[in-house]
Amino acid sequence: MSRSKKGDRLERELVNMFDDEGFASIRIPASGGATKRELPDILAGDGNNTYAIEAKGRKDGPIYLDWKEIMDLLVFSNRMGVKARIGARYNREDWRFYHPAELYITDSCSRRVDYESDVEHETFEDLISGDGL
Repeated sequence: MSRSKKGDRLERELVNMFDDEGFASIRIPASGGATKRELPDILAGDGNNTYAIEAKGRKDGPIYLDWKEIMDLLVFSNRMGVKARIGARYNREDWRFYHPAELYITDSCSRRVDYESDVEHETFEDLISGDGL
């Protein structure tokens, strides 16, 4: 499966999970370079909690997000007044959600998600209950 098809599948999976919990959610397929506007992969909210999410998935190993991806997410969520999260899922593992400021900063100013790290994260249940970070 190509990288973009896997990313699309993961984004649809997450939108369906939010929908199943009564959230209004939408996948924004114009993100990821199709436009110059700062757009997240997913926007989801229930009237109490609203999230702009950049979704990433990998089989294993670290996930890297470049500086522009992080800044675009933060600019969008600040303008919209919503919570910014990085959603990460490894094969056969549950989703984890990170605030961009909590991620490890590399020498090139990108951010790194490592499933084995002890970086504070939220579960999907934390997001839908509003009991997260």
